[in-house]
Amino acid sequence: MAYKYIAEAWKKPEKSFVKDLMRQRAIEWRKQPATVRIESPTRLDRARNLGYKAKQGFVITRVRVRRGGMRKTRPKAGRRPKRMGVTKYKPAKSMRLIAEERAAKNFPNLEVLNSYWVWEDGRFKWFEVIMVDPNHPAIKSDKNVNWICEDVYHGRAFRGLTSAGKEVRGLRYKGRGAEKVRPSRRAVRKRKERKT
Repeated sequence: MAYKYIAEAWKKPEKSFVKDLMRQRAIEWRKQPATVRIESPTRLDRARNLGYKAKQGFVITRVRVRRGGMRKTRPKAGRRPKRMGVTKYKPAKSMRLIAEERAAKNFPNLEVLNSYWVWEDGRFKWFEVIMVDPNHPAIKSDKNVNWICEDVYHGRAFRGLTSAGKEVRGLRYKGRGAEKVRPSRRAVRKRKERKT
């Protein structure tokens, strides 16, 4: 029942107690490093939905990602503004995937299970990443999550195998318009090259 009330409060944070609480927390978070290991999830309902359990082998990290497009240095030589190649450049990945990759890089012995948005201001977005230790006995004996211990899931955040990664790869869509994303965009491109 408590999870239901937490979920309702986070559904519209600007209309609940969450807004004032998170504004105060964001002041502290800005002073912390970009990737921080935390004791318990900020959004317990969301973490539980995504597979988090309060047991050994599970780790929660909070990652800060800077908002906005890719900042390019302005060329010194003369060009018209259109050809400067400075503005309107966006990363091909979502910020959530960038957060997962940074967490995986900082904790190389852990695997990313999933992640979720926590808060944002004008400059940053914060995500919490659920990580699992694939070598921990408690994880190996847990039938719901021990699939992550297999070698095939090693480095899944970097290979687009997490939920955020599959979304960026276009694998959420089915039917018309999604023909060119399976099994991957690269595979489809190679197939087209072989035909021509």
